[in-house]
Amino acid sequence: QVQLVESGGGLVQAGDSLRLSCTASGRPFETSTMGWFRQAPGKEREFVGGISQSDLTTAYLDSVKGRFTISRDNAWNRVYLQMNNLKPEDTAIYYCAAARTSLYGIAYTRQSQYEYWGQGTQVTVSS
Repeated sequence: QVQLVESGGGLVQAGDSLRLSCTASGRPFETSTMGWFRQAPGKEREFVGGISQSDLTTAYLDSVKGRFTISRDNAWNRVYLQMNNLKPEDTAIYYCAAARTSLYGIAYTRQSQYEYWGQGTQVTVSS
């Protein structure tokens, strides 16, 4: 089993920055592709960013490209989501996810590719 714990959410104003962290435990972190998803009220959960295990290939939702950066620290079993220039439409619960597998050069983007999920952290951006 894998346990994922997110932190770093909060209430900010438009244009501000936040950094979300996710700490993983329970299996070798360095073998997992990691990702961030979000779910806004009344909407389906959507992919935000993903990072592969070995070559650190990344992928992003189009609307966050250039503003959000996903990174990982295998020594500390952590994955991060740096969010800059936040907008009210970024308001959502943000979830960390881990996959059992990892493919070289591919960052998973589909929910079905991730087996483990955190409880989520709320991000609220006021205008």
